[in-house]
Amino acid sequence: MKNKLIPILLVIATFWSGTISFGQVDKKSSSEINWMTWSEVEVALKTEKKKVFVDVFTDWCGYCKKMDKTTFKDKEIIKYINENFYAVKFDAENKETITLDGNKYKYIKSGKRGYNQLAADLLKGRLSYPTIVFLNDDLSLIQPIPGYLDAKKMEVIVTYFAENNHKKTPWTRYEKSYVPMKKRAKLNVKKENKTQLGLQGKN
Repeated sequence: MKNKLIPILLVIATFWSGTISFGQVDKKSSSEINWMTWSEVEVALKTEKKKVFVDVFTDWCGYCKKMDKTTFKDKEIIKYINENFYAVKFDAENKETITLDGNKYKYIKSGKRGYNQLAADLLKGRLSYPTIVFLNDDLSLIQPIPGYLDAKKMEVIVTYFAENNHKKTPWTRYEKSYVPMKKRAKLNVKKENKTQLGLQGKN
């Protein structure tokens, strides 16, 4: 009887450990942005099409570090980026040769510092940090947005590009009429409550 129980217990233990592992991954994905490498993005795009969100930074950039500690820790921002984009954190001074979409991008030495050719391409030659870059699901450039962005500003910008509002609505109009996600969620809850009360009244 004991011998028969051993294989069953092993199966249960394997299943249980797998469940814990998956739970940890889910927890991580919900508490931070799922940063990917360029090669991982290319593989992922073959399975599911998404736009690409790129944080172009350098190690010496103070505002880049500030965004890491503030904007990229915001729960709403994390959730929205993970659901709507493939995200890449890209060091503009990366010295490795990067292959992307069949093209090779090398490190260019310039003065005391240098830059990777891919950074120059993404930023249209304006090497300013931090800069957030939005790419289409075919890796073509939509637009780079330079400068520090707090969570409030970032939310408006990411929704603007993720939901293709940039194709139909001028930025100034979109920004003025934008309703924050938290406020939208509260309004939706109120609508649902009113609907339920209405249904109960009819009953």
